[in-house]
Amino acid sequence: MKIVSVSTSVEHFELVRPYTIAFRTVEAVENVFVELRTDRGLVGLGAASPEAYVTGETAEACRQSLDADALGWLVGEDVRRLPSLCRRLGREMPASPAARAAVDMALYDLLAQLIGVPLVEMLGRAHASLPTSITIGIKPVAETLQEAEEYLARGFRTLKIKIGHSLDEDLERLRQLREFVGAEVVIRVDPNQGYNQDEVKRFVESTRSIAIEFLEQPMPADQVAEMRALPEEVRAMLAADESLLNEHDAIQLVSPPRACGIFNIKLMKCGGIYAGQRIAAIAEISGIDLMW
Repeated sequence: MKIVSVSTSVEHFELVRPYTIAFRTVEAVENVFVELRTDRGLVGLGAASPEAYVTGETAEACRQSLDADALGWLVGEDVRRLPSLCRRLGREMPASPAARAAVDMALYDLLAQLIGVPLVEMLGRAHASLPTSITIGIKPVAETLQEAEEYLARGFRTLKIKIGHSLDEDLERLRQLREFVGAEVVIRVDPNQGYNQDEVKRFVESTRSIAIEFLEQPMPADQVAEMRALPEEVRAMLAADESLLNEHDAIQLVSPPRACGIFNIKLMKCGGIYAGQRIAAIAEISGIDLMW
């Protein structure tokens, strides 16, 4: 089954509400969509949403990487050679992981259609269902509680709270949130690199009674050595995010002493399903928990 055409489009999406994290506020996102057509009439779809602060890939760089002319080498390629094509994507777009992810997804989409099974089955589904969290950005306590109430009414039982502007304000916000939602709701937090080593220690000590599930990327991505220096019980509850862009980062993070206990694998960071699976394999061998 060969690819006969490649097309791309850009879509602008306004968010329902502004979304504030440690390093910026987001009110809208721009996604680039990729469409691959084959000689059998199948259409594979993928989408890219770059984050320059995390990977260095700007929206403009992503659009250029996904220009139809730049993807012309895909025309005539056989989708059944998917691993080889994904490796070439890494060579063609070394600095554009979100762009790679869009093409990667479209290729996997096509192969799953060719086989005649949902992609989740082709990848080896191990669960019938999975709980998911919903994220609340950085905002005052009253707005946090109001948003949490809305999400609980919609059926969510896991809340991910963005923090990282002020440790004292974060702690007070989380105390009130736990009191408001009760003991049965799972609370996880993400400072988005907003803390230093001492603040991480203080956060963990101060939130023992709040029962935080995990602490995602609390320190700057380049401070892996400082993460390793944290007590083992603290490192076990850390989830690597911005410091985990590829399989080489994964190997560094699990080298003794392990810098974290959880990997947060995001396709826009690592370049797609193919790369994500390679990171997951390192996690499995090393006994690291996973988030996708």
